[in-house]
Amino acid sequence: MSQYRVLIDANDEKGLVHKVSSIFYSYDLNILSNSEFVDRESNKFFMRSVVDGNVDNTELFKALHEVLPEHSGIKIVKPEKKNIIIMATKEIHALGDILIRHEAGELEANIVAVISNYDNLESFVKKFDIPYITISHQGLERQEHESKIIEAIQSYKEVDFIVLAKYMRILTPRFVETFENKIINIHHSFLPAFIGANPYKQAYDRGVKIIGATAHFVNNNLDEGPIIAQETIHVTHAYSWKDMQRAGRDVEKVVLSKALKLALEDRIFTYANRTVIF
Repeated sequence: MSQYRVLIDANDEKGLVHKVSSIFYSYDLNILSNSEFVDRESNKFFMRSVVDGNVDNTELFKALHEVLPEHSGIKIVKPEKKNIIIMATKEIHALGDILIRHEAGELEANIVAVISNYDNLESFVKKFDIPYITISHQGLERQEHESKIIEAIQSYKEVDFIVLAKYMRILTPRFVETFENKIINIHHSFLPAFIGANPYKQAYDRGVKIIGATAHFVNNNLDEGPIIAQETIHVTHAYSWKDMQRAGRDVEKVVLSKALKLALEDRIFTYANRTVIF
């Protein structure tokens, strides 16, 4: 017996859950879990089912396609480890958290490489027996630098997600379009209120009482892609800006790992710059 994740998004109409469940039954598939949601404003239906049984994926796809509305999205995915590449600059906290979770077997992923524009983190990454690729941006135009990164990524057979673990360079539209809906980023939730080199100092100067982090898919609008996960924590007047920075980094690494886990488990639907998370 084999498990499959069946992901469906469609224009909503009556009886969709019944139609899909009937197809599963006709193929002698056991439903292990099922989640569905209807966005009333857009009339969109979303469904994630985990089923168990022996079935030909092509036949199941065809059967679902025949009963679902026109232009429906259907994905049938085996729950196997996905390949990811992590991009980093100099900060270690977000990268380190992912590597430790991966080492502990908490992520359904193969980390095929870490790519950075500096070699600062190389010795740390190599402790986990993961390839580290340094592609310096020094002396290169942005597009030339990105071309080298794209070439390095595409040298691997298949990469499901690219994780920006505090990669501190703005990506061009060409890069984003090359890996559309595959790039996951983390940033502090101060944006756009506090932007620039030291947002925590700016937040401290304003006396904020909440700090946090946001993980999202990357699009061509800086830090405005579909949100996957967010967390906040309270701070007080007793926090220095460095205390805020340390606390913020803790939140960042937890939120990024949470978002990555959701993506690896095929729990995210994206539409209209929003996400549905099951």
